[in-house]
Amino acid sequence: MKVAVVGATGLVGTVMLKVLEERNFPLTELIPVASEKSVGKEITFKGKKFPIVSMDTAISMKPDIALFSAGGTTSLEHAPRFKEAGTTVIDNSSAWRMDPSVKLIVPEVNAHELSIDNKIIANPNCSTIQMVVVLKPLHDKYKIKRVVVSTYQSVTGTGVKAVEQLMNERKGIDGPKAYPYEIDLNVLPHIDVFTENGYTKEEMKMVKETNKIMSDDSIKVTATTVRIPVMGGHSESVNIEFENDFDLAEVRSILEKAPGVIVVDDVANLKYPMPKDAHEKDEVFVGRIRRDESAPKALNLWIVADNLRKGAATNAVQIAEYLIQKELV
Repeated sequence: MKVAVVGATGLVGTVMLKVLEERNFPLTELIPVASEKSVGKEITFKGKKFPIVSMDTAISMKPDIALFSAGGTTSLEHAPRFKEAGTTVIDNSSAWRMDPSVKLIVPEVNAHELSIDNKIIANPNCSTIQMVVVLKPLHDKYKIKRVVVSTYQSVTGTGVKAVEQLMNERKGIDGPKAYPYEIDLNVLPHIDVFTENGYTKEEMKMVKETNKIMSDDSIKVTATTVRIPVMGGHSESVNIEFENDFDLAEVRSILEKAPGVIVVDDVANLKYPMPKDAHEKDEVFVGRIRRDESAPKALNLWIVADNLRKGAATNAVQIAEYLIQKELV
């Protein structure tokens, strides 16, 4: 089992390597891939050194699986080349997500859609992943009509430059900027670029990806995505309106049994999910579970997950694990 990690030196690529190691992924050969300036340098995996190789070298080595986290332009150019070499690509960029011929997968929700013919598989947006893991079991029971979500997203979702900007501002150092404004002691209601309808691309990703992953275009979704000065972990305030009424105790029971979900909901003892608690965890945490008293058949939730792990690296590795388990590679 040869596995290539494309973008191995980036924020998500580094976490992918860590997750592969932690989960004891059954690979026999690791192929780290990065930009030309990194070729020849070494990364350490399970105590061994592996040289970083170029894209062309990696393709010639014909890996079984390639985990991509190198941006949309790179994915559009090189994922088809890996596919032609017989490799199954799991791509973390937005490049392939809405392509009708490409599956958009969150293993707890729709891994069953995968077949041996799916040679390019898309990893959804981090904010969408953590939300649908919670929505799916509730949709199965009560049928969701509408979702209103506001996100509180970590600077790690932007990348290394954003992390540096936050830390520089905190220390009073002037440096390169990832955002048009200060992020420390501030909140930016702006993630990705604005589109013609006044929403950002990030907000529209959450709308379209939720429908695709849940295989249900009848679910209405509206989103406001916000960047906050937090180092790791995305949080979401989610309001869900159902077709059918629900019992709160049953909602909690459904979520407690849901794969990949941990319920942290004990307000009497001030227990609720926070980004700090989700840090370096693979699960999605949900709390503040309560009926929306302003609308019938509506529920409020608070959802938190590590955006670099379940929101990116872990989800991709879980897809790879499923492919191996079902002998689809």
